[in-house]
Amino acid sequence: MSGRWPLLGLTAAAAGLSAVAGAMAQGNPAEGRFGTGIRQELAERDRAAAARQRQLDLREQAAKAAERRLGAAAAAQAATPPAAAAPPPEPETSESERLDDLAKIYQAMKPKAAAPIFEQLSLEVQVKVAGRMRERSTAQIMAAMSPKAAATLTMAIAKRQTSYTVLSPSGSMPPAPAARR
Repeated sequence: MSGRWPLLGLTAAAAGLSAVAGAMAQGNPAEGRFGTGIRQELAERDRAAAARQRQLDLREQAAKAAERRLGAAAAAQAATPPAAAAPPPEPETSESERLDDLAKIYQAMKPKAAAPIFEQLSLEVQVKVAGRMRERSTAQIMAAMSPKAAATLTMAIAKRQTSYTVLSPSGSMPPAPAARR
């Protein structure tokens, strides 16, 4: 048996040496599959933390920029006079448009309701509005007016119409002017 033991001892010694040599070749004997996985996890966490930090930095920069813009806008608003901050005035309508609107309103009203109001207007406005109304509507309103107010309006309308055509003293139309050559 003496020959067997030395072979077994030599085999055990060779296995031990091989284990020590393998561990030394890997560097740290505790590191293996688990050590590599841990290193990878740590590297991933570091990358994620760096990405979160970049996002926080960008948000902070955006917040500071917005704060500066708001401060500048507030300073500009404080510097502007109050008149500039007022809304722009509505565009004015022409007299012709206003008179057209009045004519539409009086035409839409019942003649008996429109007549007393129409009588209260100045004679000039009555003539201008009546001139823009349909003849039938004007006639109905004048029929509902007091006789004196209707006569006054009739005379004013007649004067206005005759001021465009000049009649001769005899009441006939003047002769047409001679053609110029």
